[in-house]
Amino acid sequence: MKLVSYLKNNEDVLGLVVDDKVYNVQACGSKINLSLPQNMNMFLKDSDENLKQVTLLEEGIKNAPGDFLAESGAKLISPVPHPTSVKDGYAFRQHVQTMRSNRGAEMAPEFDQFPIFYYSNHNATFGPGKILAEKDHFVRLDYELEVSVVIGKEGINIPVEKADDYILGYMIWNDLSARCLQMEEMKLSLGPAKGKDFANAFGPYLVTKDELTDRLIQTAQGQRYDLAMRARLNGNLMSEGNMKTMDWTFAQIIERASYGTTIYPGDIIGSGTVGTGCLAEINGTATRKAKQEGQEYAPTWIQPGDTVELEIEMLGVLKNTLELRNPEYSILSKKKHV
Repeated sequence: MKLVSYLKNNEDVLGLVVDDKVYNVQACGSKINLSLPQNMNMFLKDSDENLKQVTLLEEGIKNAPGDFLAESGAKLISPVPHPTSVKDGYAFRQHVQTMRSNRGAEMAPEFDQFPIFYYSNHNATFGPGKILAEKDHFVRLDYELEVSVVIGKEGINIPVEKADDYILGYMIWNDLSARCLQMEEMKLSLGPAKGKDFANAFGPYLVTKDELTDRLIQTAQGQRYDLAMRARLNGNLMSEGNMKTMDWTFAQIIERASYGTTIYPGDIIGSGTVGTGCLAEINGTATRKAKQEGQEYAPTWIQPGDTVELEIEMLGVLKNTLELRNPEYSILSKKKHV
């Protein structure tokens, strides 16, 4: 099924998408004597039981759509508006190796030894639509084409062979990145921080695993899915990849993330960027090639007013327009030496 969150009377409400229409889960459930949660956070507190109940609702809507009122013009937000944490992996070798090669670095052998991740800002959560960013963010502003999982139940020290059971479903993630800020701070071997903490866009749907069974690739190290991934900037195709090329599975990432640390319902874990899945990689590859040919290359970055569309098969299209919030204020111009 496809679950969404949307705003109604300035509150986030849990919705169910059936035949491209959004239905209020709690209100529609009451029509067939189902007691269902009002929002996603409540749903996640007992996701196994709530999933069974919403499945009954979905069947009821499909069998008698005229008995249920769809929401007209529902404004979608992130399917999980208030994640308990946001962790982002680094699972696609093509992206990692290309990015390192573009800056003249050898491939890190540690990539093959363990799946790494960082913590992002779980309070900077957005869905489809407009996102405001600051002046410094637009200095080499980048999208990142990723897939993410939503954790559906609590656990600690989860072995890889059981880890997929903790995944409720999948979402598209645009891990927006301010490359100037990011590269500046990471010269001190710490971060990413300000280059990443301003906007994480998710959506448009949280797609449960049952929707994806015909694309499942089962392996000894966890589940993979054959899902094409694409990114467009102002309608122009920029990135193409496939989720099945993850070199580390989500099960492996969960195993490491849960070692000695509890993961909770509502935690979001990302795959990292798919190969070719960001402008930094595309620009770096084109610049390196141009230098080899004695030419120059003018890099492309997101500008105020630009629209980014991330598409993953069966997970939908996440569309965001980036706008400038404050054209005057900058921290890049406030560097101090003590």
